[in-house]
Order: sequence, then C-alpha cells, then structure tokens
Amino acid sequence: TSGDDDKMMNNKFDIDLKYGQIFENKLSDIFKNKKVEVKTERNMWRKTGNIAIEYECRGKRSGISVTQADWWCHVLADDEEVNAMLMVPTDKMKQLARKYFSRKKEGGDDKQSKFVLIPLKEVFNG
Repeated sequence: TSGDDDKMMNNKFDIDLKYGQIFENKLSDIFKNKKVEVKTERNMWRKTGNIAIEYECRGKRSGISVTQADWWCHVLADDEEVNAMLMVPTDKMKQLARKYFSRKKEGGDDKQSKFVLIPLKEVFNG
C-alpha cells in the first residue's frame, strides 16, 4: 500500500539525514579544530592520473615529510579553476607517499623540489 511505502521512505530519509549530519559535523570539526595543509596542483594530474606530493625542496625536507597538519587537502585545478579538493587524513597520505616512494620525480623552479607520484585512484582505495 502507498501509505506503508511513504512511511518506509520517510524512515529512510530520516536515517539518511542523520547520517549526513554526522559527516557535516565531522567536516565542521576539521575546519574549526584541526590543522589542514593545503597544496594545489595545476593541470598535470589530469594528464597523468597522478598527484605529486612534495617531500623535499632545495635539499631540505618539506611538504608531506614535515607537515604537522591533521589533514592534507590536495586541490586539483585546471588552470585557475578548482576541479576538486581532496581531504585526506595526513597519516593516510604519508602511507601512500611511502608506498609509492619508488615513483620519485624532480620538478618545480629549477627542479629544486622532489615529489612522489601517487596514482589518483589510490587515494580512494582505503
């Protein structure tokens, strides 16, 4: 009967709403109470399917190897447009950087920075 269907749909909506609110609160907590490292990557991620995580610059540890942030926010940009912002717990990003450390590249100004290339799809493979 349609009355039972409406009741089931409302119950599912209530459950989905509560679930959504839990994660709204988690996101709010991150921005209010946690440190977030924000790095922006322009264009190359789309061509290569990788994100570049800096770990050294001008002979000194930098980026992922020195951050004290709780969260790593990797902004994927196309020229000046933001395509996406990936929020990843820093510990997870460090694990990925260690896993893919054999995929090192140099780049940046005068190739003074060193990066680990992480396949973008790996960020989503828990």
